[in-house]
Amino acid sequence: MKAAVYHGSRDVRIEDVPVPEPRTGEVLLKVVRTGMCGTDATEWSAGPHLFPVERRHPVTGHVGPMIPGHEFVGEVVESAPGGGRFAVGDLVACGAGVSCGECDRCREGRTNLCRRYYTLGLNTAGGMAEYAAVPETSLVPIPGGLSVDSAGLAQPLAVGLHAARRTGARAGDHVVLIGAGAIGSFTQVGLGYLADVDLTVIDFPGSRLERAARLGATRTLAAGPDAGDALVDALGPQTVDIVIEASGAPGQLNNALSLVRNGGTILQVGLPSRQQEVDVHSLVMREITVVTTLAHVCGQDLAPALEVLATTRLADELLDSVHPLDDLGEQLERLSTGRLEGKVLFDPSLSPASTDSKIDIPSASERPLR
Repeated sequence: MKAAVYHGSRDVRIEDVPVPEPRTGEVLLKVVRTGMCGTDATEWSAGPHLFPVERRHPVTGHVGPMIPGHEFVGEVVESAPGGGRFAVGDLVACGAGVSCGECDRCREGRTNLCRRYYTLGLNTAGGMAEYAAVPETSLVPIPGGLSVDSAGLAQPLAVGLHAARRTGARAGDHVVLIGAGAIGSFTQVGLGYLADVDLTVIDFPGSRLERAARLGATRTLAAGPDAGDALVDALGPQTVDIVIEASGAPGQLNNALSLVRNGGTILQVGLPSRQQEVDVHSLVMREITVVTTLAHVCGQDLAPALEVLATTRLADELLDSVHPLDDLGEQLERLSTGRLEGKVLFDPSLSPASTDSKIDIPSASERPLR
């Protein structure tokens, strides 16, 4: 089968590799769409960090090429040995995170912190290939009528839903979101799914803020030294209960601290590229709660993400284009250099001759939705 194989920094090759053989509890998927994210771009431009250097994974024992891709959907072409939850022909979305279901973290429901956790496409072979062997526990059925283009956004939206849950937001809360990039947008949508909040989105003027407004932000503000004063003018006597820092830009955690009320909550989503200084004195003396977020809880977040995608036009806002696997290096370069605002998907069945640069995404009226 054709697959994207990671060999090191700026070295991802399209190669012919064996079709994987499902193990107990796994199905074989024909991958129909697979996405990339900032982690993939970082591994490509400056890795390996997460991608294994050795070919044998310490948890799974997987031996073979390191195939990226942790955001993918597919069709079951071989059900789990001995029977299982899914039949041949089922369309499913993969959460990619695999947990043991037995350790103390799993028993708490925090499967994303499982002691034996691993992620398809980050720690072992993933979905940047024509076929993938996938544990059934990481799969959720795709609702009838939902296009595979839209369903291809389910995993990153699940990450946004999990982030939104971590804020503890309740109806009526005043929330500020710093950073309206891809993860910020998914978190915004997740927040809107969970609670009716007053939401202010802060970013530089342009397409990102315009998108945030279309996604339902109460207001948008231009980033800069005057953003705090503008927020006070907009809210009046109301104070900010929660600040979500989704940019990862230097100094923004301290900026979040300056915006949130005493006793409020800060959710750190963005990952800074270097170590940051934080005003711990202010954190302590104002009793600010700082929480973080990692990946998602498949059993809690993936099905709701598909529900949101099936009942909204979210893909119209966040999906950039669909490409053959051969375009992976070019698209990773776009993402790593900040020239990509939406999500790119890949169709492993496409040949390079299928498109000059991309496949145009159908308009909302042309794309089937439930």
